[in-house]
This record gives sequence, structure tokens and C-alpha cells, in this order.
Amino acid sequence: MEITVAAQIQAPLEAVWEAWTTPSVIQQWNSGAFDWFCPKAEVDLHEGGTFYYRIERLDGSEVLDFSGVFRRLKLLRLIEIAFSDGRRLSIHFRENSAGTEVQSNIELCQEECFEHQTQNYKHLMSYFKKIVETNRLLS
Repeated sequence: MEITVAAQIQAPLEAVWEAWTTPSVIQQWNSGAFDWFCPKAEVDLHEGGTFYYRIERLDGSEVLDFSGVFRRLKLLRLIEIAFSDGRRLSIHFRENSAGTEVQSNIELCQEECFEHQTQNYKHLMSYFKKIVETNRLLS
């Protein structure tokens, strides 16, 4: 099953792309919930390159590792990845008069609750939007 999560971000396309692909910025937004954080993010951004994100609960009770391969890249327009568990994710970036629209198409994990995953991905996109719109260090 796949879901689509989108956000209109009041920031230039270059800043949005940078936030999605730069490890130090990924660590600021890639947590999925208020009681999680991302202590490690690695990105080798090219087709065939890999990524790795570690997500941890603040209390240390749970750790999740996400990794995979960049399958297709179109600079400032598209990122397609394959997670190591076989799921797929595509992220589309479109500049418009209000800033940049980001749309993610995410293949969900079949072992987890649909509603829980949907809520987490929506929260993640919302938090990404907040970080990008308030981060003065981005391009």
C-alpha cells in the first residue's frame, strides 16, 4: 500500500532540496515524533549511492535504522529511493509562486498499522516544513 503526503513550503526550491539531502539538516527534522530524534544521517547523493538514518527514542528504549539506495535523481526535481527492506519512496519537488511543493509517495510497511504510519509520515512532513521555513542557515 502506498500513501501520498505533500506540503507547500514557503522557501526557495534550492533550500528545500538542501534540507532533504544534507545530513546535518536531516538530523533536525527526521524524527517522526516529538519523543524521537535522529542522531545520525549519512547521504551519498548520486544514483546508486546509499543513505543511512538512525532514529532513537529520547529515553533510549528503541532504535530504528533506515537505509537504502538512491535509484533515480533529477537535481532539484526528484529523488527515488529503495529502502533496504524493499519498500520504495519518491519525493517530487516543484517550485511555484508560493515557494516549493514537496510531494512524497511512500510504500508502507505491511507489518505495521496503516493509520500509525500515515500519521507518522504526515508529522514528519509537517516538521520538515517547519524546519525549512525557520532555518536561516539554508541557501
